[in-house]
Amino acid sequence: MHKQIQQLKLEDVIGDRFGRYSKYVIQDRAIPDVRDGLKPVQRRILYAMYKDGNTFDKGYRKSAKTVGNVIGNYHPHGESSIYDAMIRLGQDWKMREELVQIHGNKGSVDGDPPAAMRYTEARLSHLSQELLSDINKDTVDFIDNFDDTTQEPTVLPSKFPNILVNGSTGISAGYATDIPPHNLEEVINATLKVIDKPTVKIDELLEIMPGPDFPTGGIIQGKKELKKAYETGQGRIVVRAKVDVEKMRGDKVQLVITELPFEINKANLVKKIDEIIIDKAVDGMLEVRDETDRDGLRVIIELRKDSNVNAILNYLYKKTNLQISYNFNMVAIDNRRPKLLSLKDILVAYVEHQKEVVLRRSKYLLDTASKRMHIIEGLMRALSILDEVIRIIRESENKRSAKENLMNAYDFTEKQAEAIVMLQLYRLTNTDIVDLENEHIDLEYEINTLKDIIENESTLKKVIKKELRDVKKTFKSERLTVIEDQIESLEVSREMLIREEDTVVTVTRDGYIKRTSPRSFSASPFEELGKKDDDELLFFKEGHTLETLLVFTNKGNYMIIPVHELEDIRWKDHGVHLSSKYNLDSQEHPIFAYEIDSFDIDESIVMTTKNGQVKRTSLKDHEMTRINRAISAINLSKDDEVVSVDVVKGESNILLLTKQGISLMFNINEVSDTGLRTKGVKGISLKENDAVVSGNLTTNQDYVLSVTNRGAVKRTNLKEFEIGKRSQVGRALYKNVKSKPHEVLRARLFTEDFTVSLISDENREDIQAMDIRLSEMYSNGSFIVDEDTFGEIDKVIFSIYS
Repeated sequence: MHKQIQQLKLEDVIGDRFGRYSKYVIQDRAIPDVRDGLKPVQRRILYAMYKDGNTFDKGYRKSAKTVGNVIGNYHPHGESSIYDAMIRLGQDWKMREELVQIHGNKGSVDGDPPAAMRYTEARLSHLSQELLSDINKDTVDFIDNFDDTTQEPTVLPSKFPNILVNGSTGISAGYATDIPPHNLEEVINATLKVIDKPTVKIDELLEIMPGPDFPTGGIIQGKKELKKAYETGQGRIVVRAKVDVEKMRGDKVQLVITELPFEINKANLVKKIDEIIIDKAVDGMLEVRDETDRDGLRVIIELRKDSNVNAILNYLYKKTNLQISYNFNMVAIDNRRPKLLSLKDILVAYVEHQKEVVLRRSKYLLDTASKRMHIIEGLMRALSILDEVIRIIRESENKRSAKENLMNAYDFTEKQAEAIVMLQLYRLTNTDIVDLENEHIDLEYEINTLKDIIENESTLKKVIKKELRDVKKTFKSERLTVIEDQIESLEVSREMLIREEDTVVTVTRDGYIKRTSPRSFSASPFEELGKKDDDELLFFKEGHTLETLLVFTNKGNYMIIPVHELEDIRWKDHGVHLSSKYNLDSQEHPIFAYEIDSFDIDESIVMTTKNGQVKRTSLKDHEMTRINRAISAINLSKDDEVVSVDVVKGESNILLLTKQGISLMFNINEVSDTGLRTKGVKGISLKENDAVVSGNLTTNQDYVLSVTNRGAVKRTNLKEFEIGKRSQVGRALYKNVKSKPHEVLRARLFTEDFTVSLISDENREDIQAMDIRLSEMYSNGSFIVDEDTFGEIDKVIFSIYS
C-alpha cells in the first residue's frame, strides 16, 4: 500500500496541475475554435437542441429542458452558466446574427437579467441550421462525452465563418480574446476572395469587408488602426454612439442618441449623464430622458437654447460611454492551440475547414451512393431474368437458402441477394422497373459528380463557393455600423462648456462658501453678508464662473472648487458648508482661499505650520483631475497644523511670528519648491512651549498688527524688522513680562485699514487697525481693554473686507 505513495516536490505538483487546468480552460472553455467560432458550451447547446429536434421549423421548448439536456449529456457544469450562454446566443444586441431564438424575457440592453429558465422558451434559429447542416454525414470528428454514454462533435461543419460574423470574447489562463462581430454578407465575400485568390492582400480584403459591424450600430473611427488590427490580430479602434441634433420649438436643441457602442449598458449611460447634469459639470444640459420603446433606442438630452452643442457632445464622448475604445485581440484555437490570428489567417483556417467538411461529406455520400448503385444494379439484373429468379426462390427451403441459391446461380453478392428476396411484388410493375432505371441514371451522375469533387480541388472550391453564396443570399442584411477614416480628437475647454457669468464668491472661517449674483450683491449693504455673528469673512472676490477656487485648511488639505459648481445663494443668506461635499475633520476649518483662471501660471503656494515648518510648492503641482475630495498639500506631523497660507509671485520676504512674541523675517527664496506630500523646511527655531501663529509674505505690506491675550494690540512698521536667515531663533517683538507674559493670539500684515474685534466670554470690543499707534520693537503696544473687567480674550476677528 505504501508503494503507491509518491514523494514529489510541491512546486512540481502545483505546476503540473495548474498546467493541466490552464490547458483545459484555454482549449475547452474560454477560447473559441477558429473553424466554427464557438466555445465548447455554445457548441454543446446548439448540438443538443439540434439532436433533440428543437429546430427553427418547429415549436419552442422550455429553456429548462434544453439546459437539463446539456448538463446531463454534454456539459456537467452549473445550470446558470449554461443558461447564460444560451441566452447570449439569442440576444440581438450582443449577437450580430442570433443563433438561438428566445421566446420570453431574454434581458435587455439596460443590463436587466433574463427571466428564469422555467419561464422562457427557445429553439435554434434558421441560421444556426447552417452551422449544423450535414453533421450526420461524417463531416466532423465525434468524441465520447464526459461519461462515455454518447458522443459529441469536436467542431460543427459551419457553412459560414461564424467566428467573424458573431465574434467572441473570453478570458482564460494567460490568454484573452476579443473578436468583434461583422456583417455576414461582407464576411462571405471576403471568404470567396480568399478562395479565388490565396495570395490576396489585407488591403483587398478591407475593400470587401471594411470593418466590424456591431449589432447595436454606432460609428467606428480609425481605418489605419483597423488595418493594423486585421494584419496583426491586435489593435484599438474608437467606437462612438450615433447622436443626432434636433431643433425644437423656442430655439431649444436636443441631442438624440439612437445607436450605442457595442456592449454598453444603456441604463448606466443614462445614469452617468444624469449625474453630470446634477453636478453641473457642463453648462447648458437641462435633462436626459430614455424614450426607448419597441420601435428602437432613443435617449434624449435636452439642451438650453444658447448652449454650445459641439462642446457638450465632445464632453459626453470624452467622459461617458458614448464613445469607447474597442481593443482587437483575435485569439482562437487553431489545431488545438491558442493563436493570435490575422484576418487572413482566420479566413484561410475556415476555408481549410470547409475543404475538409465538403471532402468528408462527398466521401460519405459517394460511399452511400455506391452501395445503393450496387443494389440497383442487382435488382435490374434480377428483373431481366425474373422468371428464373422466381423459380429459384420458390424451390428454396427458406430465405437464407434462397439467397445462397441466387448467389451461386447468377453471382449476385449477398447484399444484392438480400435486396432481391426482400423485393415486394408490386415493385415488379413496369413503372417501378422504369423508376429503377431512372434511379440508376441519377446515381451514376451523382457518383461521377462526387468523384470529381474528391479528385479535383477546383470542383471542391466551386461547391464551397456555391454553398457560401446560398447562405449569403438567404441571410444577408444591411450594414449597421458606419466606418469613418480618422479618429476625431476631442478638445474640450472649460470655456466651451461653462457659460461665463459675473459672480461674487465668499468663504468664511467657519467653512461656509457660496457664490452670489451681482444683482443680489448690489441690492444689499456689504455688512449684511449672511454669516454667524462670531464667524469671519476669510475671502471675498468679484469674478466670474470660469474661475477656480482653491481653499486651504488648517489640517494641510486643500480643495479645488470650480466657481460654476458653487450654489448660487443670496448675499444675505448663509452659504453651504464645505463638509457637505468634502470629508473634513471636526476640528478642520479654512484659513486661506485663492481664485485663479488657470494653474499654468508661475506662482507658488507658501504654507507655514505651528511647529515652524515652511513649505513652498508650485501652483502647477496643485492641479488635479479628481476634484471631488480634499487633497493633502503637506505632510504634517501629528501635533502640527497649518497656521498661514500665502501666494508668492516673485521676490518677497516672509515674516514669522510666534505665540511668545518672537519674530523672524527671511527671504522666501531660501525655501525651495517641493512636491505636495513633503514636510517643507525649518523656518524658525522655536523655544520650548512656543508655536508659530502666523507666517505672511511682506510684498506690498506696510504694517504688522498683533493681538495678545491680555488685550494688547500692537501696530509695528515692517521697517522695524531686520532680515535674518531661515531657521534662526528670531527677535522679540514684545517686552518680556515674567509675572504675566503676553501670548500672541493672532497677527496680520496689512496696508489698508480694517476692523479688529476682541472677544471674551461676555464682552466684545471693535477697533480700527489704523487707530492703533505705531510701536517699536520690544514694546507691548496699546492696551485696548482692561483684562480684569473685560475678561481674557479668547477670540480675535479681523474684518478685512468692507
